[in-house]
Amino acid sequence: MYYYISACEAADIPTIFERYETAKAFQESKQTVTVWPDFSAAMVATEVAEKRQWKLVHEDTIICVWAIAFNDPNIWEERDADPSIYIHRIATHENYRGKELVKKIVDWAKPYAKSKNKTHIRLDTIGNNTRLIEYYQSAGFDFLGMFPITNPEGLPAHYCTGDPACLFEIKLS
Repeated sequence: MYYYISACEAADIPTIFERYETAKAFQESKQTVTVWPDFSAAMVATEVAEKRQWKLVHEDTIICVWAIAFNDPNIWEERDADPSIYIHRIATHENYRGKELVKKIVDWAKPYAKSKNKTHIRLDTIGNNTRLIEYYQSAGFDFLGMFPITNPEGLPAHYCTGDPACLFEIKLS
């Protein structure tokens, strides 16, 4: 499958929200996972303007989106001192689920993180979603365990449920 990855543009914002809605519907169908809240349009617009929203495109269709951050102290606490890229809100077009797109994101993230002098690629998920834990491990992430979020102030609502955060990382050499 030919694809490319690039930073999102303002014109992509409606599609980003379409991917979020598809992801939320999928989460709701599982009935055992934490469902994303509605995300702020201002937050997404800021991420796009700062080149922190990314897209994976196949045949002119945005098949996956994700956001990145360069710090995440409310979730990673003292580990946030490590120079890291944090991947958030991976949302895949429903017709492309099961295509191992997180591996493509990892393939992109490794050289990107190194170009920014980062030593780790990290992501998290909320709650004990065994299948997602296994999936992230199959994409190359080490599962560090489940940790309580002790300071959810300023985080999106799904981090405020009291469910633990599952933390994952790839250490770059």
